[in-house]
Amino acid sequence: MFGKRAAFGSAPGPAPAAPAAQPAPTLPAREAPEPVRAPVAVAQERPRSEEYYQTKSMIFGALIEAIDLSQLSRLDADSAREEIRDIVNEIISLKNVVMSIAEQEEILDDICNDVLGYGPLEPLLSRDDIADIMVNGAAKTYIEVGGKIQMTNVRFRDNQQLMNICQRIVSQVGRRVDESSPICDARLPDGSRVNVIAPPLAIDGPALTIRKFKKDKLTLDQLVKFGAIAQPGADILKIVGKVRCNLVISGGTGSGKTTLLNCLTNYIEHDERVITCEDAAELQLQQPHVVRLETRPPNLEGQGQVTMRDLVRNCLRMRPERIIVGEVRGPEAFDLLQAMNTGHDGSMGTLHANSPRECLSRIESMITMGGFSLPSRTIREMICSSIDVIIQAARLRDGSRRITHITEVMGMEGDVIITQDLVLYDIVGEDANGKLIGQHRSTGIGRPRFWDRARYYGEDKRLAAALDALEQTSGGVLS
Repeated sequence: MFGKRAAFGSAPGPAPAAPAAQPAPTLPAREAPEPVRAPVAVAQERPRSEEYYQTKSMIFGALIEAIDLSQLSRLDADSAREEIRDIVNEIISLKNVVMSIAEQEEILDDICNDVLGYGPLEPLLSRDDIADIMVNGAAKTYIEVGGKIQMTNVRFRDNQQLMNICQRIVSQVGRRVDESSPICDARLPDGSRVNVIAPPLAIDGPALTIRKFKKDKLTLDQLVKFGAIAQPGADILKIVGKVRCNLVISGGTGSGKTTLLNCLTNYIEHDERVITCEDAAELQLQQPHVVRLETRPPNLEGQGQVTMRDLVRNCLRMRPERIIVGEVRGPEAFDLLQAMNTGHDGSMGTLHANSPRECLSRIESMITMGGFSLPSRTIREMICSSIDVIIQAARLRDGSRRITHITEVMGMEGDVIITQDLVLYDIVGEDANGKLIGQHRSTGIGRPRFWDRARYYGEDKRLAAALDALEQTSGGVLS
C-alpha cells in the first residue's frame, strides 16, 4: 500500500476517485449522538484545541505519503478502514506522538472520514433526526432538528478542505463546482439533496446545504401520527392518488412537499409506467416500472445543457402513464399542463407557493414568463382543465409541518378560476411549550368534483366514509 504521495485535503481541484467509489463508513456506536434540544454535542462537534488539529494534520500528511489511494479504492469500507488504522498506528509510534487511546481513536475516526467519507460531516449525516445541514464556510455549521435551526461546533480544517468535500459530492453525479461554475445542485448516494455555492459568489467560503432524507421512507399513516393531517384527510389523499387525479403540491421551502409527494406515489398501481423529471433525483418511488430523468447543466463551453422543459417534453414520447415533476419552476409548467390534459391522468408536481390561490397564479406567471403569447383566459382554462386538486403544505412557526388545504379546482367563472376547499387546518391555540395546537376540519362539501372519478374506480364509498368521518371529527382538536 506504500506509494507516491497523493494530493488530498489541501490541493485544489476534485478529490481523488477513491473516496467517490467507496461508501462512507458508518461510525462506531460510541460516536452516535443522542438527540438534544440545546446546542448539539456529538463527538465531532466537541470543541477541539489547535494542538489537536496540528497533530491530526501531521499524521494525515504522513498517511498520505505512505498510502496508495488507488489501491485503497479497491477495498471495501471495512477493509480500507483497517488498512488506515494499521498505518496510522504505525505513524503514531514512529513519530512518538503521546496521546490516550481515546484520543487516538478520535483522530483515527476523523482521518477515516476524511479519506473514505465526507470529513466532519460524517457524524451529522449518520443522524436520522437531522433534516438539513447548512455549512457557511469552514468555521460555521448549522443543522435543523425538529423544525428548529441550531448552531453546531463542527468545523473544517480550512475552506480548501470544505471545497474538496464539495467537489467529491458533486463529482459523484458527474457535476463540478469551481470558480467558472460556482453554483451546483447534486445529490448524495442516499438521495439527499445537495446545493453548493462556491467563491467568488460565496464571500466567506463555500456554502454547502444538504437536505437530508430519512432512511425509512415516510408514509401517510406516519404523517397522521405526526399530526400533519387527520386520518380522514389522509384517506381522502389516498383516494385522490389512487383514482388518478392530477395533483399539484404547493408549499414554502422546507414545508415537506417532496415528502408528501413520495407518500402519494405509494398509491400508484404497480403496473403503471411512471416517469419522473427532477433537477436532482431525490424521489424514492417503490413501483417496479419507474424511469428517472435528471436535468444536466452546461459544460465548460456552455454546451450540452438539458433543462426541465426538455425532460418533460421528451418523456411525452416515452409512453408514460403518469408524469411526476419534482419541482415546477419555469416554462415546463406549460408542458406539464399539456401532459395532464392529454391522457396522462394522475400526473403530479410540486411548486413553491403560500396558498392554493397563489399556486394557480404562479403557474400562470411561469407560463407567461416562458414566452408563451397566450391570452390569460386561455392559460387559466388550460389550468382548470388540467389540475384537479391542490394540496397545500406549510411549515408553522413552531417548526411543525402541516397539510393546511386540500383544494379542488372547479372551473372558470368569467375570467376567474374557481376553487373549492375540502379540508382546512385551523390553528386554535398554543400550549405552554410554544407548540401550536390546531385542527383539520371539513368545509362541509358532501360531494367533491372528482366524485364521478372515484365512483369509476370503485372508491366512492370510501370517499363518502372519509368525508363523513372528517365532518364528525372536525370539532376535535389535533395537536
